Amino acid sequence: MERVKPRTLSGFMELPPARQQQMERMMEILRESYSLYGFTPLDTPIIESAEVLLAKGGGETEKQIYRFLKGDTDLALRFDLTVPLAKYVAANYSNLAFPFKRYQIGKVYRGERSQRGRFREFYQADIDVIGDGSLDIVNEAEIPSIIYRTFTRFGLTNFVIRVNNRKILNGFYDMLGLLARSGEIMRTVDKLDKIGAEKVGLLLHDELDLGQDNVGDIMEFISIKGSNAQVLAALEEYRGRSELFDTGLDELTTVAKYLAAFGVPEDHFQIDLTIARGLDYYTGTVYETTLTDYPEIGSVCSGGRYDDLAGYYTDKKLPGVGISIGLTRLFYVLGEQGLLNDAMVTAPADVLVIPMTQDLTYPIAAATTLRAHGVRTQLYTEPKKVKQKFAYADKLGVPYAVIIGDDEVAAGAVSVKNLQTGEQRSMPPAQAAQTIAAAIAEKKQIPVIRERL
Repeated sequence: MERVKPRTLSGFMELPPARQQQMERMMEILRESYSLYGFTPLDTPIIESAEVLLAKGGGETEKQIYRFLKGDTDLALRFDLTVPLAKYVAANYSNLAFPFKRYQIGKVYRGERSQRGRFREFYQADIDVIGDGSLDIVNEAEIPSIIYRTFTRFGLTNFVIRVNNRKILNGFYDMLGLLARSGEIMRTVDKLDKIGAEKVGLLLHDELDLGQDNVGDIMEFISIKGSNAQVLAALEEYRGRSELFDTGLDELTTVAKYLAAFGVPEDHFQIDLTIARGLDYYTGTVYETTLTDYPEIGSVCSGGRYDDLAGYYTDKKLPGVGISIGLTRLFYVLGEQGLLNDAMVTAPADVLVIPMTQDLTYPIAAATTLRAHGVRTQLYTEPKKVKQKFAYADKLGVPYAVIIGDDEVAAGAVSVKNLQTGEQRSMPPAQAAQTIAAAIAEKKQIPVIRERL
């Protein structure tokens, strides 16, 4: 039989055990943070009907989606977690309490070119709030405040949440008589960070066939910079020329005010008129979060307000707002830059129980006691030499060993060895469990990411 060389497809990530532990810790922090704000967990199928997924996606989405036939059924892999959420809410409307607040951490799939920091299969971590008929704007300020708290808990310090409002953009293009073309203009402007202002201007003129005056007005508008107060003041100069623009400006002003009240510092929140988001379903506030030391990576957390997403599945008005963390992309760049904190416990167990007796009854009971106290415990019963057993613990990075020989059994005790310091003490199993549990709890406070970028 010819052997097949094992390989992983380009654009798909497989992590070694220690790195997977760090990824799991980040997911744990996400779940804790999201739950703290009253979000409930949800899971949806990876495979959906293609017509369901493409009902509102459009644009670049249809080009990137993994789509296939199974018999006569047109299927697709989900490309994000927001569209399946809209389907879920529409299908379960009568059983849900609104506003419906959910979080979901799951894999999504996009058939784009694999490159640094971008994957074809990757984890997203989403939070969304869905309203019934209406949704208060306070939610649009609370969402990025959750991201600030979560990123801070990761150990990140240098990041900025950039905020804009698509009503402002649509209103501005309405002033220029370009409202019908606002979607394609915004998608072009959204490339600013990747290709620069000069190339964006050329695309607006050459590919979208806009006049030089319009191109100049657009480039001048998206170049408005300064503190949040200064940007808002500059936008006030445009007030009164478009009702849609004025509504967006009022919303953006409110979000800025409440973000401060939610405890997001000014240096982590920036009004940026270049932010539009590429997907067409956003209708109001939009967000992108970038690592300030690594702008070339692009957004690692984005989202916004969508008023009409569920309209393709139901006649009920179900507005929503949410964000998505590109967890795989974030994890990749942190690892690439050496910022994942190897000081945190990444071993699959806190303690390795090493019996040195023929009868395993007492070692098994000791392992059971350790687990009853929440200590992750492996019982090593392979017929190896003692040196090999300790080498196994060392290779896994297990911080403690519990050694049980005939003397320990006779004394009703265990020998606890700190495998990092070499210190060894004899104590009853319950005391050993409490001692190890306390030490591990302290180590769990170590952030996943190094203190500073």
